[in-house]
Amino acid sequence: MSTASQSLDHAKSTLIAGGVVLLATDTVLGLVALPSHANAVDKVFDLKKRPRAKNLPIMIANADQLVALGGKLTPTATALLCSDYMPGPLTIAVELDLDATPDWLSGRDECAVRIPDDAFLLSLLTDLGPLLVTSANLSGQDTPPTTAQALMHLNGAPNYVIHGSAKSQIPSSLVNCRAHPAKIERVGAVSAAVLQAILERSDA
Repeated sequence: MSTASQSLDHAKSTLIAGGVVLLATDTVLGLVALPSHANAVDKVFDLKKRPRAKNLPIMIANADQLVALGGKLTPTATALLCSDYMPGPLTIAVELDLDATPDWLSGRDECAVRIPDDAFLLSLLTDLGPLLVTSANLSGQDTPPTTAQALMHLNGAPNYVIHGSAKSQIPSSLVNCRAHPAKIERVGAVSAAVLQAILERSDA
């Protein structure tokens, strides 16, 4: 069995057991947890010292997983999902159908999702379903470029670490598809000009 396969199997077993994994995503380093494990979710908040009022972003493997979460696909959301930046460094916030959400999204009327351009993460997402993935830093601080540095700064230790370096120090861009018209809320790896062009085409 290859090292990559072993890492994938260990990451899966850790997440299924309710642990938190630290790994490199296609953007910055990330902390990963299965949303159905409340203890793992709590640990992510604790590791980051993140306020509980700030919801954690979600990674998905495809648009079908977003629909299964109760996500409402507006024309703008659909256009962004079909763009060259999905999979990629683009996050979209969508409204949730409260009658269709899983228990772990209970009480939330929106969620922010991203499809990563990373084979390892996509394998996890395909096998386990949507995952909570957030930057591996203390809340409000920059994300360290290496897992070794991240471990020095986090408030505690994840259950499993896949050692490596960030592929980028630039976070994903964020578009709020709940707003009418949709609103660019964070410019990251995808430029404002590119995003605006997609939004204008979807509104045409």
